[in-house]
Amino acid sequence: MEQRRREQEHHEKQQELQQLKHKDKSQQSAVASSLVKQKLQEVILKKQKQAALERTNSNTSATGCSKPFARNEIPTLLSFVASEPNLKVKHKLKKHLNTRKSPLTRKESAPATVRHRVPDTLAVTVYCMCKMLRSIQFVCVCVCVCVCVCVCVCVCVCVCVCVCACAGLVYDSQMLKHQCTCGDNSSHPEHAGRIQSIWSRLQERGLRGQCETIRGRKATLEELQSVHTERHVLLYGTNPLNRLKLDNRKLAGILSQRMFVMLPCGGVGVDNDTIWNESHTSTASRMAAGSVVELAFRVAKGELKNGFAVVRPPGHHADPSNPMGFCYFNSVAIAAKQLQHKLSVSKILIVDWDVHHGNGTQEVFYSDSSVLYISLHRYDDGNFFPGSGSPAEVGSGAGKGFNVNVAWTGGLDPPMGDAEYIAAFRSVVMPIAQEFSPDVVLVSAGFDAAEGNPTPLGGYKVSAKCFSFLTSQLMSLAGGRLVLSLEGGHDLTAICDASEACVSALLDIQDPHLVKAYSGSVGLSYLAAQRRDCEETDAVNALASLSVGVLSNKRYSTHTHTHTHTNTHGLAIKRRQKSHPAFRSRLFFKLFSSLPDEPMEHDSDSM
Repeated sequence: MEQRRREQEHHEKQQELQQLKHKDKSQQSAVASSLVKQKLQEVILKKQKQAALERTNSNTSATGCSKPFARNEIPTLLSFVASEPNLKVKHKLKKHLNTRKSPLTRKESAPATVRHRVPDTLAVTVYCMCKMLRSIQFVCVCVCVCVCVCVCVCVCVCVCVCVCACAGLVYDSQMLKHQCTCGDNSSHPEHAGRIQSIWSRLQERGLRGQCETIRGRKATLEELQSVHTERHVLLYGTNPLNRLKLDNRKLAGILSQRMFVMLPCGGVGVDNDTIWNESHTSTASRMAAGSVVELAFRVAKGELKNGFAVVRPPGHHADPSNPMGFCYFNSVAIAAKQLQHKLSVSKILIVDWDVHHGNGTQEVFYSDSSVLYISLHRYDDGNFFPGSGSPAEVGSGAGKGFNVNVAWTGGLDPPMGDAEYIAAFRSVVMPIAQEFSPDVVLVSAGFDAAEGNPTPLGGYKVSAKCFSFLTSQLMSLAGGRLVLSLEGGHDLTAICDASEACVSALLDIQDPHLVKAYSGSVGLSYLAAQRRDCEETDAVNALASLSVGVLSNKRYSTHTHTHTHTNTHGLAIKRRQKSHPAFRSRLFFKLFSSLPDEPMEHDSDSM
């Protein structure tokens, strides 16, 4: 009877479970049944015991030790829950906790010895810092002190000793948009391909990777007005978009005075050479000027050793009130003014080796004794563009004697080349510059004197290696604070070669063959002469090929006298005796005292 009763109860329970299993979900939840809870508890306890048994067996077989302490082996009663899914979550959580190995018995996964290490964040920080400092040629001494107590406390002390900053480059693609509206670059020698080709060449040769590329910026209207008139700045430094932010009444009167010409190509220009693009010319011109200013500031403050600005349109023909010769804003002159006003730089040397005279730069600083302007250019007695740059133009007022024009004459029979430029640098430019002792050197680096440029735009035969040599010479001034700004140059191969050579010189990448042999009459190369300390011999031999003559003296004042020495074939310089003692140097007088047949005439009080 007892057995039958048990079987009947068991049968009833099974039926009840089946009914609960298939019951309608709209009815009372199956979780409320005590049978379901009991069944679930039995299943959970059974699995807990199995897991504990398996863990005990594995630990005993592996270590031969006694059974370790196991957590949660004592079964606990299930608490009342709201729904079945919550029960499943609690079950999975307990199962996970029970199956974890005790930390006391984990020996296989632990390292043999505990190594105290610097946190990854500090390691990455120090690595990045050292990489950055190495990239700018700094010597970095790092001392790291690590204290580990639960939380690792790290102190990193970096002592940086500056050896030398690197060369800088500046370039911006916005300058490419300054193009004639005709769309034909073949009729416009000053086009976007110039700076694009130079930038690509520097990348191909790996020079860009050795320099720090800085971000260009647009010059502000205030910076532009440090050199140019307000009218000029508003006319050529604004476009229809940013004019909306300016005074309409003032602009209306100024814009009504604007004059344009129709170019043969169908485009628009401010003169027959200088194109105008209403949408992009002002932005490109301001970007060129601002980029040169930014680079000059970085070099003057010592953040960069030197630099090269790959910019367009050029600037040295732009005077305070007029654009001309492809130029709108005089970038080098603006940079010099900003160095004076914002960084209080007292003496600035501007060297202009573009084949055309920098009439705009000369006009800006003609009466300024704090800026020495030296130009080497094709003059041809005023018959070559722009017609200015006579050797008689020496400055005015306080600036008299601080404007030096090395004016080449004699045309292209034969054209000027490396020998003439090196001789002029060694006998005129460098002696004057060394005595002036500038704080910063700016170069209007036009490459239209380079071999390969068409005759109307240059015609000379100066090599890329010669430009490299001239750059190296200027690096000896002002503690190496030298900034080159691209001006002219229209043959793509020639300007790319010259730019590459100049950047290599800025990086101190030496070429052992800087100067080629010109003729049998030039006895020694410059490097050989330098090694043997024979500057005078080399310079005289180079100048001998120029057929130097001497013109009569001219008196400018009762206190200061100047003498004109003109090379009838090319070199014409103006010598101011009392302002520049460098002109009275042994080298200078040896050059001209060696010339026979035409003795110099002197006033009684000139010496």
